[in-house]
Amino acid sequence: MSDINLDELGPVDYLVVEFPAGQQNFTGEIAEELVRLSESGTIRVLDVLLLMKDEAGDVDVLELSDGGGVDEIVQMELQLADLLAAEDLANLAIEMGPGSVAGVLVYENVWAAPLGSAARRAGGQLAGGGRVPIQALIAAAAGDDQDSSDG
Repeated sequence: MSDINLDELGPVDYLVVEFPAGQQNFTGEIAEELVRLSESGTIRVLDVLLLMKDEAGDVDVLELSDGGGVDEIVQMELQLADLLAAEDLANLAIEMGPGSVAGVLVYENVWAAPLGSAARRAGGQLAGGGRVPIQALIAAAAGDDQDSSDG
């Protein structure tokens, strides 16, 4: 990350997407979208890897270049910093089901970098954050639909 100015860095998030055994349908669409988001300047990929958990519960960690990833992603990976420690990966793997694969992405929200820089210059610091899972939004919308049909 030596080429990144930390004073201008946007918020950094990580995302773990698990693909349960028997439900994996990899077509390259995910990698294409990741490249599009990176090339458009929406995000900057900082770290990306795959976790594979076998039926016995053993976990392998693969860099994309190890698994024959999409060329554009492999090229980005050559410029990445290894941000996740072995302990971080072990903790992420605990929640995975047997036979599953998980993609782990660490990225900078480039779109929010100017806001973050302005907040830091004003003496602010990040005090919290979070993400509302899509499933929770769907459930809330379904509850609203149910409430409006009752009344």
